[in-house]
Amino acid sequence: MSSPTSPKLAEVAGLSPQVEALLVAHHALMRAQSPEESCHVMTGEALQAEGARVFALSEEEEGTILAVGALKTVADSAAPMSLAGRGPVVELKSMHVAAAARGRGLGHVLLSGMLDMARAAGAGGPASKPGQSPRSMRRARCTCRRALRRARRSATIGWTL
Repeated sequence: MSSPTSPKLAEVAGLSPQVEALLVAHHALMRAQSPEESCHVMTGEALQAEGARVFALSEEEEGTILAVGALKTVADSAAPMSLAGRGPVVELKSMHVAAAARGRGLGHVLLSGMLDMARAAGAGGPASKPGQSPRSMRRARCTCRRALRRARRSATIGWTL
């Protein structure tokens, strides 16, 4: 019996049909469950146009895309004061795990992997999007904090939100 392989995280240069399909699913889900004024979800095309780095988490052997996410470097003027002087700040622009792949901890793997790659590229810390509704900000902060606690336990990153 073979052991399951670890998912592989990679930055994607162009949007493959699988990556685009997950971003479309994410866009539709966010639009369906969020009020218009609180929904800041972006299409794959918009993410690329804004200069976001798009990442895909895939099955090592099959190449099936399990999750996608995007980070964007924030302008110094928009960065939180708590991160001033620590280097560029990244904002989580998007994160979605395929419905069939949920419940396996892949959100944690995706987020901590993206943050590790951002830190390796010189980022000073993560920030959440200005202008989000208080409810979505709390949800995002809780998700990020859980992932960061797990990552700290595995000694991969040391940032806080």
